[in-house]
Amino acid sequence: MKVQAFKHVNYLWDEKKAAELEGDEIGLFLYRSNILGADLRITNYGGGNTSCKAMERDPLSGKEVEVMWVKGSGGDLGTLTRGGIAGLYTSRLHSLKQVYRGLEHEDEMVALFNHCIFDLDSRAPSIDTPLHGLLPFRHIDHLHPDALIAVAAAKDSQKITREIWGDTMGWVPWQRPGFDLGLQLEQCLTENPGIRGIVLGSHGVFTWGDTSYECYINSLEVIEQASQYIEKNLGKKRPVFGGQIRQSLSAPQRKSQAAQIAPILRGLCSSYNRMIGHFTDDSRVLEFINSKDLPRLAPLGTSCPDHFLRTKIMPLVLNLPAGQNMSDHQAVKEQIEPQFEQYRKEYTEYYERCKHPDSPAMRDPNPVVILYPGVGMFTFSKDKQTARVASEFYINAINVMRGAEAISEYTALPRQEAFNIEYWLLEEAKLQRQPPEKALSRRVAIITGAGGGIGKAIADKLAANGANVVLADIAEERLKTANDTFARDVSAYTLCDVTNTRSVEKAFEKTCLEFGGVDIIVHSAGLAISKSLEDTTLDDWNLLQDVLSKGQFLMVRTGVEVMRKQGFGGDVVNIASKNGLVAGPNNIAYGTAKAAQQHMGRLLAAELGKEKIRVNTINPDGVIVGSKIWEGEWAEGRAKAYGIKVEDLPAHYAKRNLLNEIILPEDIANGVFALVAILNKSTGNIINVDGGIAGAFVR
Repeated sequence: MKVQAFKHVNYLWDEKKAAELEGDEIGLFLYRSNILGADLRITNYGGGNTSCKAMERDPLSGKEVEVMWVKGSGGDLGTLTRGGIAGLYTSRLHSLKQVYRGLEHEDEMVALFNHCIFDLDSRAPSIDTPLHGLLPFRHIDHLHPDALIAVAAAKDSQKITREIWGDTMGWVPWQRPGFDLGLQLEQCLTENPGIRGIVLGSHGVFTWGDTSYECYINSLEVIEQASQYIEKNLGKKRPVFGGQIRQSLSAPQRKSQAAQIAPILRGLCSSYNRMIGHFTDDSRVLEFINSKDLPRLAPLGTSCPDHFLRTKIMPLVLNLPAGQNMSDHQAVKEQIEPQFEQYRKEYTEYYERCKHPDSPAMRDPNPVVILYPGVGMFTFSKDKQTARVASEFYINAINVMRGAEAISEYTALPRQEAFNIEYWLLEEAKLQRQPPEKALSRRVAIITGAGGGIGKAIADKLAANGANVVLADIAEERLKTANDTFARDVSAYTLCDVTNTRSVEKAFEKTCLEFGGVDIIVHSAGLAISKSLEDTTLDDWNLLQDVLSKGQFLMVRTGVEVMRKQGFGGDVVNIASKNGLVAGPNNIAYGTAKAAQQHMGRLLAAELGKEKIRVNTINPDGVIVGSKIWEGEWAEGRAKAYGIKVEDLPAHYAKRNLLNEIILPEDIANGVFALVAILNKSTGNIINVDGGIAGAFVR
């Protein structure tokens, strides 16, 4: 099979894989969907939809009937599976024409889609279902490629469509997706028989084929042709975005500036609800934010509904020098806070001006996208994935503006049309169907010693309850292995020597760049040395004091500065030990360092309480199974101190506590979770997770 060379899209069709699916129409449709979704130039996460029509046996009549299989509501092409699609009788979808009452009654059609369902295990049909169902083709793609949206969003879109494809492509003007748009697509095809696709004004493109492969190739060719047309015209009329009027900071300076300002931005974006951040200084972003046209184009907002639903009606462009001194964070906040207030005011005015009597209540008026000329782009949303995807969508929007300006003039959706999409009752219903957030959603935790043992167990527990976690440790291979156990957008890792000031600072910079700030600091890094007084060296003493006590001090001192920038408090949990309370043999250096941790926690709680920063301590005892400190000489030292064998230590520690229980890393993690998720009015406390050691009772 000879394949055309593509420059602007990725040709990913694997003949061997497709051959394995021969005869499986649905399988080939899903395969096509997945490889289309793998190229962000074709469609973003959650964007676009695809379909196929196949003959199936009707379970009631036993006759062969045509069924359309289409991506269901809320799905993603790149990860689409059988469970994410809807199966509907094609004939029944056409029958809906008999009951359609016009645009004013558009939304009632969605409920009627359920009467067309063939597969009772179907995903809920999306609003785009009739757009596929009313077209006769066996395989259909509805995509949002940057190049096609650039054509669709151009001022003279219809004319440019004809210039690129002649009479082989149809064109329909902008209209909100729904049954009526499906009728318009059907009419366009009737009036233009033989076309290979239809451009939707300000929206995207429909393409099709008799087979999954033909549909795939048709989609790629149409996107390639639009991309080539844009490339040929780019910079002909005038420089891209009017040319560059400012220089970016150097890459290291951009990262440093972004890390310093991210917590301030996060705090301001969280006036309605706490947000998680994402930062990028992608070259396409820098070209746009440093350009002459930025003040003209940014306020217009995006054109494609998929774009602005993710990025909000328009971004906030920071009026702040790229090289602004960030050392006085309060001064920086005072400098940019009025800009946020103005954004919220304008968003409220947009809502009040465009709302309908039955519109949902106004949502969070804070920006999702923040552009910082010379530095990069921040996005803030309810979780990391949504923030990252918003960033990807706005880069798509930049590409669209770039292309539309090259071939014509960029036009955005009218504000009323944008509002009608953003506050669509069907969109609101989709939001209401989302599962409830977990206990630690919207919170960011950094955990030291997280490469394994107690630290990893804590990270697992916090992440399982919705938190984003940053794993910090001195062992990179352990960190990578630990980090690989988490799903994308949940975790990040950073090398961190807690005894080194700059290393700790870099760990928090990484945390701010990844997630926008920090809410929970857990100091779990540790080691143990069990020696008598005469055998304890000064190096032993200093090492324990540095890792346990100094490390705790540096983590809290650096992390609290981030929390202060955000302005909504936070949690510090230090993992100490019952050895800080109980005097035992051969434990002078370790026990003293742990006691220092405990009292430092009380001192910090007293000092930081007024800022809503809570400081608490967990005291484990005898965490042998899965704990790193028991891998070395510490186990031998403790066994020697108690006159038993190393292998008898777990049973020994269990027997000496009141509950006669072996303490596991997961038990310590449960203690941390209780402090940061449940006991939200507790500070200065020590919680013993030791099975009950009477000598360690705090009072």
